Amino acid sequence: MSESENIVVETAEKIFGDLADAQTINHDKEGKWKAPLWRALTEAGLPLSWVPEDMGGAGASLAEGFGVLGAAGRFAIAVPLAETMLAGWLLAQAKISSPEGEMTVAPASPKDRVTLNADGTLTGRARGVPFAKAARHIAVLAHGANGVSVALVEASKLRIEAGLNLANDNSDTVTFEKVTPSVVKAAPKGCDQAALMLMGSVVRSLQIAGALESMLDISVRYSNERIAFEKKISKFQAVQHNLAKLAGESAAALAAATSAADAIASNASFDDDAVFLEAVGAKIRCSEAAEKGGAIAHQVHGAIGFTIEHILHRFTLRALSWRDDFGSESFWAVKLGERVAARGADELWPLVASR
Repeated sequence: MSESENIVVETAEKIFGDLADAQTINHDKEGKWKAPLWRALTEAGLPLSWVPEDMGGAGASLAEGFGVLGAAGRFAIAVPLAETMLAGWLLAQAKISSPEGEMTVAPASPKDRVTLNADGTLTGRARGVPFAKAARHIAVLAHGANGVSVALVEASKLRIEAGLNLANDNSDTVTFEKVTPSVVKAAPKGCDQAALMLMGSVVRSLQIAGALESMLDISVRYSNERIAFEKKISKFQAVQHNLAKLAGESAAALAAATSAADAIASNASFDDDAVFLEAVGAKIRCSEAAEKGGAIAHQVHGAIGFTIEHILHRFTLRALSWRDDFGSESFWAVKLGERVAARGADELWPLVASR
């Protein structure tokens, strides 16, 4: 990690540590912590990290932004930081300036599609759009007769049906009914729905990896505090074995996610087979780790980990929820299998060894 990346990540961690402490948030039933946190993030320029300076953003590199998202995952924050960063990135691809305030992107599922009509309006339905209810604007990838376009739409013009994911965060259904966007421009070559899904998958992989790091830290700390049969439970072989498995899942997720982030930051195109392999592999592996790691963390904690008063569920439930955004692990496993099969058996090893 370069010096500039360190500074950006340290800034994010300082803000999260001061204003998004899991214990403090857990006791705040009214959500009063969100406004000060968002204000601090905005003042630091983090929501628009991937927007060039001449378009009103911070002009941070992809690598720096990915570092921020890893930190956000370690705190399991429930504000649309990742979504606003992703929306800003999408708008910047089409040279559209990003507005102030919270944003999200649509569609958030590879199976949904938004259409740009001949009269310039948008039609379609996007399910599972994260934080759509909290967003002021939505960056939309739309398909029309002339190809793919990027549009900026005011959320107030849309019909948004509230939904919740496992962590009780907004995962909404957005319906576009002949909506006129504020701005619409043609997307550049390579900026299509597949690219958006891959970028979103890597974003979620980094957040899952960060959450797993915190699960491990919380579980190790608890095992050294909890006394059973007159000794710390960390002294029991079964607990040690489980913690070692959790550490392995966390390390595997972190390695896969950071490698995928590096592949995207180092390549100009999502069409590259190595980028596809890294991004898809990360989403599949991190999703598996979220399920296995979350189960182990709760097993170490016993019944207390399931209570609403304990902070563990903030990390486990969000990690499990993030698996479904921008394509589930089963969806990407099928796509990966199709890509490998199409290339033929002789090309499998060169593809795997290309990174």
